[in-house]
Amino acid sequence: MKTVCLIGRPNTGKSSLFNRLIGENRSIILDMPGITRDRIYGIAHFENKSFSLIDTGGLELGNDDFREDIRIQATFAMDEADLILFVVDGKTELNQSDYMIRDMLLKAQKEVIVVVNKLDNKQRLDDIYRFYELGFEHVLGISVTHKLGIKELLTLITKDIPLDMEKEKEDICRFCLIGRPNVGKSSLVNALLNEERAIVSEIAGTTRDATDTKFMYHGKEYIMVDTAGMRKKGKIYESVEKYSLLRSLKAIEDSDVCVVVIDANEGITLHDKHIAGLAISLGKAIVLCVNKWDTVTEENALKKWQELMKHEFQFATYAPVVFLSALTKKRIHLLMPEIIKSYENHHREVKTSLLNTVINDAVEMHTPPSYKGKRLKIYFVNEEDTRPPKFVFYVNDKGLIHFSYERYLENKLRENFDFTGTPIIFKFKNRHEE
Repeated sequence: MKTVCLIGRPNTGKSSLFNRLIGENRSIILDMPGITRDRIYGIAHFENKSFSLIDTGGLELGNDDFREDIRIQATFAMDEADLILFVVDGKTELNQSDYMIRDMLLKAQKEVIVVVNKLDNKQRLDDIYRFYELGFEHVLGISVTHKLGIKELLTLITKDIPLDMEKEKEDICRFCLIGRPNVGKSSLVNALLNEERAIVSEIAGTTRDATDTKFMYHGKEYIMVDTAGMRKKGKIYESVEKYSLLRSLKAIEDSDVCVVVIDANEGITLHDKHIAGLAISLGKAIVLCVNKWDTVTEENALKKWQELMKHEFQFATYAPVVFLSALTKKRIHLLMPEIIKSYENHHREVKTSLLNTVINDAVEMHTPPSYKGKRLKIYFVNEEDTRPPKFVFYVNDKGLIHFSYERYLENKLRENFDFTGTPIIFKFKNRHEE
């Protein structure tokens, strides 16, 4: 998948442009209860084409640690990118920070589009030619606020991207192993493949430096999306841990199930939860895998860890947890069954009649609370889609749904149907709404 990076000094409108490009189909990363909000990554869609998008902090001259950290992060993002959008302010003159960024981009030798933002009238559009002095071939004027030039920009970004091909129709489970550096992902890949000793083939992946490995398990074919080749060399990159999310993003997009690998030696970190949230926000099935279990010798460790995982991953209580050691292969046989179960539940279809019976019973057991004299009424429910399962509720007034009641309905669905390992999505529509 093509990767596009937004670069520019502060207050040029990068974040607003990011949100505009992501649009209604946005994939907000880490926007989960209990997880720090971070909208730096997303997937943009335009005319049956997709690309991954990175926003970065504003770059400006200065030697303090904060600015240096932003420069490091921006350097990493540029290195990962196929195309860079250099966002400048069309209302102001170019300054030293703009020229500093220009020099960085020339050294990067990547394709660059200079995006001149805030050009919301004819006079300002006439001023666009002065931005050619930055030395880049493509200069495009836009106004994020007034939605001017956005379609032209998207057309230019996606001109060399092939149309999205429909996902393989064949019933093959695709899964990936994601997690922080050095949690044992590569060892786990090898352990899984060596366990069956039956690699069918290696086929080129859809992302740079990645491969899709086909292998057999109990007579059935599976595809493991391997991102081991996506690691960057150099301590400077490994020190910016959150950018490992970008590497994960590409693998997650191409998978049905994501196995989040956690290091039992180091315990659960905020970054582990970030990565799990990333997979869930993209609608993927999830399995939590605690690796290096051979190093855990504490008495009653399994019970303690089970409670700990339940507490730390409250936003994904439906995710199965597997404790294993890739090194010794202890308990490794427990992983594939959980991956398969999560995959099947991710594709689960529920009969409309059964679905409505469960929801009607749930409403009878616990009537929706009233608000300003009005009470929510659910007329009908149907499953609109799978991967993940998506349910549409036709109601009298969707404004009356409270998050606590929505959670109650989800719990009732999960009690009656096996959705272990997969998120489920609820959508509420007024009965007469198109």
